Amino acid sequence: MSAIPFGVIGVGHLGAIHARIASGLPELKLIGVFDLDLSRSQKIAKACNTKAFTSLSQLLRQVQAVSLVVPTEHHYQVGTKALKHGAHLFVEKPITSCSDQATDLIHRAEQSGRVLQVGHIERFNPAFQSLSGYSLSPLFIESHRLSRFNPRGLDVSVVLDLMIHDIDIIHSLIPSPLDSIQACGVGVVSTSEDIANARLEFANGAVANLTASRISAKDMRKMRLFQSKAYLAIDFLDQKSEILHLDQAPIPQDIAATCIGNIGVGEQSQSIYLQTPPAIPTNALEQELTSFAQSIVHNTQPVVTGRDGLRALQTAEIILKEMSRRQELSAKKAGL
Repeated sequence: MSAIPFGVIGVGHLGAIHARIASGLPELKLIGVFDLDLSRSQKIAKACNTKAFTSLSQLLRQVQAVSLVVPTEHHYQVGTKALKHGAHLFVEKPITSCSDQATDLIHRAEQSGRVLQVGHIERFNPAFQSLSGYSLSPLFIESHRLSRFNPRGLDVSVVLDLMIHDIDIIHSLIPSPLDSIQACGVGVVSTSEDIANARLEFANGAVANLTASRISAKDMRKMRLFQSKAYLAIDFLDQKSEILHLDQAPIPQDIAATCIGNIGVGEQSQSIYLQTPPAIPTNALEQELTSFAQSIVHNTQPVVTGRDGLRALQTAEIILKEMSRRQELSAKKAGL
């Protein structure tokens, strides 16, 4: 396929990575970048052998698709402008600042026939993708996404900064409506929540317990899935996964299984097997942008659609409201 004329809007820390990767992909032709900080834009453009545009409209007139890597509060305004120019849109997570904006942006993309992909990058993590051949129907999920302190990103709650990754993954694994949400959070070094916990209960009986922190002593990105006859562990940071299952469980036959023990006696005895699916090392952002380009060329639905991004954002909004409600209740009880 011929390379798609492509631009990057916003070349801060993450946007610069988008530009660098896009400049090396055969599916994309990096026409240029735009940032309100012209000196930054020129620096990144030089490094990527492309052009630094001084006007967003000028860039949009010369491209067919863009990566939108500006602060979340500007996603809707800039994304709407990109769609009006006819550009396909890759927007970093969260999709927008609020679900009303996301709903309108999705509507605009659908009406114009443009691809809208949301950058929930963990869908492309090798550890998660290594489980694609396994039948996943978890009844309980536990996730821990912990990060050492970094001043970048403190303008939003840890729910939108970190937890939303796991919210998206959980929604992709549990095809059932949410029934209830309990949540609590604490701001430690910022005015919004720096550590948060949420319990999601689904209509099919499944439960997910999520913890996210950006003030931890070490980084951790782990998720554990429990389902009938099997337990699965995903380490997004080290990009590896494990499957522990009983001998009757449906398992990928092309993955070597090691018997690690037995439970029960006599006719009730069952063997426990361990499988370690091979996770092929890849650059997840590179895979995201390649998948985005393929969706454009083949006119197919992207891996993470705008509606996926909206669903994750709506759940995050409910979590934030529940945390606020609990904080107000605690203040009243304390007589504040």
